[in-house]
Amino acid sequence: MTLADRLIFAFWFVLVVYWLVMAVGAKRTVGARFGWRQNGPRVAIIVLILLALRLPVFGRAEPSGWLPAGSARVVAGLVGVGLCALGVGLAVWARACLGRNWGMPMTRKADPGLVTAGPYVYARHPIYGGLLLAMLGSAIGQNLFWTVPLVLYAAYFLYSARREETLMTEQFPGRYPDYMQRTTMFLPFLF
Repeated sequence: MTLADRLIFAFWFVLVVYWLVMAVGAKRTVGARFGWRQNGPRVAIIVLILLALRLPVFGRAEPSGWLPAGSARVVAGLVGVGLCALGVGLAVWARACLGRNWGMPMTRKADPGLVTAGPYVYARHPIYGGLLLAMLGSAIGQNLFWTVPLVLYAAYFLYSARREETLMTEQFPGRYPDYMQRTTMFLPFLF
Protein backbone atom coordinates (compact mmCIF):
# COMPACT_ATOMS: atom_id res chain seq x y z
CA MET A 1 0.00 0.00 0.00
CA THR A 2 1.49 3.34 -1.04
CA LEU A 3 1.36 6.70 0.69
CA ALA A 4 -1.44 7.87 -1.61
CA ASP A 5 -3.48 4.77 -0.74
CA ARG A 6 -2.93 5.36 2.96
CA LEU A 7 -3.90 9.02 2.70
CA ILE A 8 -7.06 8.33 0.71
CA PHE A 9 -8.04 5.61 3.17
CA ALA A 10 -7.31 7.96 6.10
CA PHE A 11 -9.48 10.74 4.63
CA TRP A 12 -12.44 8.38 4.19
CA PHE A 13 -11.88 6.89 7.65
CA VAL A 14 -11.90 10.35 9.26
CA LEU A 15 -15.08 11.21 7.37
CA VAL A 16 -16.93 8.08 8.52
CA VAL A 17 -15.82 8.43 12.15
CA TYR A 18 -16.75 12.13 12.19
CA TRP A 19 -20.18 11.35 10.71
CA LEU A 20 -20.89 8.67 13.30
CA VAL A 21 -19.83 10.86 16.22
CA MET A 22 -21.76 13.91 15.01
CA ALA A 23 -24.94 11.96 14.24
CA VAL A 24 -25.54 11.45 17.95
CA GLY A 25 -26.66 15.04 18.60
CA ALA A 26 -28.80 15.60 15.49
CA LYS A 27 -32.38 16.81 15.80
CA ARG A 28 -35.18 14.28 15.73
CA THR A 29 -36.38 13.30 12.27
CA VAL A 30 -40.12 13.73 11.72
CA GLY A 31 -41.88 10.65 10.33
CA ALA A 32 -38.68 8.59 10.22
CA ARG A 33 -38.81 4.93 9.40
CA PHE A 34 -36.11 2.37 8.91
CA GLY A 35 -36.22 0.15 5.88
CA TRP A 36 -34.30 -0.82 2.78
CA ARG A 37 -36.22 1.61 0.62
CA GLN A 38 -35.23 4.50 2.88
CA ASN A 39 -31.74 3.35 3.87
CA GLY A 40 -30.65 0.93 1.14
CA PRO A 41 -28.78 3.56 -0.91
CA ARG A 42 -26.89 4.67 2.19
CA VAL A 43 -25.81 1.12 2.97
CA ALA A 44 -24.75 0.71 -0.67
CA ILE A 45 -22.56 3.86 -0.42
CA ILE A 46 -20.67 2.36 2.50
CA VAL A 47 -20.28 -1.03 0.78
CA LEU A 48 -19.02 0.53 -2.47
CA ILE A 49 -16.55 2.76 -0.63
CA LEU A 50 -15.21 -0.18 1.36
CA LEU A 51 -14.87 -2.23 -1.81
CA ALA A 52 -13.09 0.59 -3.62
CA LEU A 53 -10.70 1.09 -0.72
CA ARG A 54 -9.82 -2.47 0.17
CA LEU A 55 -10.43 -5.11 -2.48
CA PRO A 56 -7.57 -5.62 -4.95
CA VAL A 57 -9.97 -7.32 -7.38
CA PHE A 58 -11.23 -3.84 -8.35
CA GLY A 59 -7.86 -2.57 -9.45
CA ARG A 60 -4.28 -2.41 -8.43
CA ALA A 61 -4.09 -1.11 -4.90
CA GLU A 62 -1.64 1.65 -5.69
CA PRO A 63 -2.11 5.26 -6.68
CA SER A 64 -3.25 5.53 -10.25
CA GLY A 65 -2.70 1.82 -10.84
CA TRP A 66 -4.58 2.31 -14.09
CA LEU A 67 -1.66 4.37 -15.46
CA PRO A 68 1.69 3.03 -16.61
CA ALA A 69 4.54 3.55 -14.14
CA GLY A 70 6.28 6.90 -14.27
CA SER A 71 5.73 10.57 -13.60
CA ALA A 72 2.12 10.53 -14.89
CA ARG A 73 1.22 8.05 -12.15
CA VAL A 74 2.88 10.21 -9.49
CA VAL A 75 1.07 13.34 -10.71
CA ALA A 76 -2.25 11.50 -10.83
CA GLY A 77 -1.65 10.21 -7.30
CA LEU A 78 -0.94 13.72 -6.03
CA VAL A 79 -3.94 15.22 -7.82
CA GLY A 80 -6.17 12.43 -6.55
CA VAL A 81 -5.03 12.81 -2.95
CA GLY A 82 -5.52 16.58 -3.19
CA LEU A 83 -9.05 16.29 -4.60
CA CYS A 84 -9.98 13.64 -2.04
CA ALA A 85 -8.69 15.85 0.78
CA LEU A 86 -10.61 18.87 -0.56
CA GLY A 87 -13.79 16.82 -0.93
CA VAL A 88 -13.64 15.30 2.53
CA GLY A 89 -12.71 18.70 3.98
CA LEU A 90 -15.70 20.34 2.28
CA ALA A 91 -18.08 17.61 3.46
CA VAL A 92 -16.82 17.78 7.06
CA TRP A 93 -16.96 21.61 7.08
CA ALA A 94 -20.50 21.55 5.70
CA ARG A 95 -21.56 18.94 8.26
CA ALA A 96 -20.07 21.02 11.08
CA CYS A 97 -21.99 24.09 9.88
CA LEU A 98 -25.26 22.13 9.84
CA GLY A 99 -24.80 21.14 13.46
CA ARG A 100 -27.99 19.64 14.89
CA ASN A 101 -29.87 20.42 11.66
CA TRP A 102 -28.16 17.54 9.84
CA GLY A 103 -30.28 14.55 8.93
CA MET A 104 -30.50 11.66 6.54
CA PRO A 105 -31.20 12.73 2.96
CA MET A 106 -34.78 13.59 2.06
CA THR A 107 -36.06 13.71 5.66
CA ARG A 108 -37.81 16.42 7.66
CA LYS A 109 -36.36 17.58 10.96
CA ALA A 110 -38.27 18.73 14.02
CA ASP A 111 -37.85 22.51 14.37
CA PRO A 112 -35.84 22.91 11.13
CA GLY A 113 -33.40 25.73 10.49
CA LEU A 114 -32.12 27.15 7.21
CA VAL A 115 -28.32 27.12 7.38
CA THR A 116 -26.66 29.69 5.09
CA ALA A 117 -23.23 29.97 6.73
CA GLY A 118 -19.88 28.39 5.86
CA PRO A 119 -19.94 26.59 2.51
CA TYR A 120 -23.72 27.06 2.44
CA VAL A 121 -23.08 30.69 1.50
CA TYR A 122 -22.05 29.38 -1.93
CA ALA A 123 -23.68 25.95 -2.38
CA ARG A 124 -26.95 24.40 -1.20
CA HIS A 125 -25.65 20.82 -0.90
CA PRO A 126 -21.89 21.03 -0.23
CA ILE A 127 -21.85 17.67 1.58
CA TYR A 128 -22.92 15.93 -1.61
CA GLY A 129 -20.46 18.01 -3.63
CA GLY A 130 -17.65 17.19 -1.21
CA LEU A 131 -18.38 13.47 -1.34
CA LEU A 132 -18.44 13.51 -5.15
CA LEU A 133 -15.16 15.43 -5.24
CA ALA A 134 -13.60 12.92 -2.81
CA MET A 135 -14.76 10.02 -5.00
CA LEU A 136 -13.33 11.72 -8.10
CA GLY A 137 -10.02 12.22 -6.30
CA SER A 138 -10.04 8.60 -5.19
CA ALA A 139 -10.64 7.45 -8.79
CA ILE A 140 -7.76 9.56 -10.07
CA GLY A 141 -5.37 8.79 -7.23
CA GLN A 142 -6.17 5.18 -6.45
CA ASN A 143 -8.15 3.17 -8.98
CA LEU A 144 -10.87 3.59 -11.54
CA PHE A 145 -13.35 1.49 -9.58
CA TRP A 146 -14.17 4.73 -7.79
CA THR A 147 -15.98 5.86 -10.94
CA VAL A 148 -18.72 3.31 -10.15
CA PRO A 149 -19.84 4.93 -6.86
CA LEU A 150 -19.10 8.36 -8.37
CA VAL A 151 -21.56 7.87 -11.23
CA LEU A 152 -24.18 6.07 -9.13
CA TYR A 153 -24.12 8.59 -6.33
CA ALA A 154 -23.98 11.60 -8.60
CA ALA A 155 -27.41 10.48 -9.83
CA TYR A 156 -28.60 9.66 -6.28
CA PHE A 157 -27.34 12.97 -4.87
CA LEU A 158 -29.00 14.92 -7.68
CA TYR A 159 -32.29 13.15 -6.97
CA SER A 160 -31.89 13.69 -3.20
CA ALA A 161 -30.97 17.34 -3.63
CA ARG A 162 -34.06 18.03 -5.72
CA ARG A 163 -36.32 16.26 -3.20
CA GLU A 164 -34.70 18.14 -0.32
CA GLU A 165 -35.13 21.44 -2.15
CA THR A 166 -38.85 20.73 -2.50
CA LEU A 167 -39.03 20.08 1.27
CA MET A 168 -37.00 23.20 2.06
CA THR A 169 -39.18 25.36 -0.21
CA GLU A 170 -42.25 24.09 1.68
CA GLN A 171 -40.63 24.79 5.05
CA PHE A 172 -39.11 28.16 4.10
CA PRO A 173 -41.34 29.51 1.29
CA GLY A 174 -40.13 33.09 1.60
CA ARG A 175 -36.41 32.47 2.04
CA TYR A 176 -35.42 29.27 0.22
CA PRO A 177 -36.27 30.32 -3.36
CA ASP A 178 -34.10 33.45 -2.91
CA TYR A 179 -31.33 31.30 -1.44
CA MET A 180 -31.52 28.97 -4.46
CA GLN A 181 -31.06 31.92 -6.83
CA ARG A 182 -27.77 33.03 -5.29
CA THR A 183 -26.11 29.62 -4.76
CA THR A 184 -24.95 26.63 -6.80
CA MET A 185 -26.27 23.15 -6.10
CA PHE A 186 -23.20 21.09 -5.11
CA LEU A 187 -19.82 22.79 -5.40
CA PRO A 188 -19.14 26.46 -4.67
CA PHE A 189 -18.71 28.45 -7.89
CA LEU A 190 -18.98 25.34 -10.11
CA PHE A 191 -22.25 23.37 -10.02
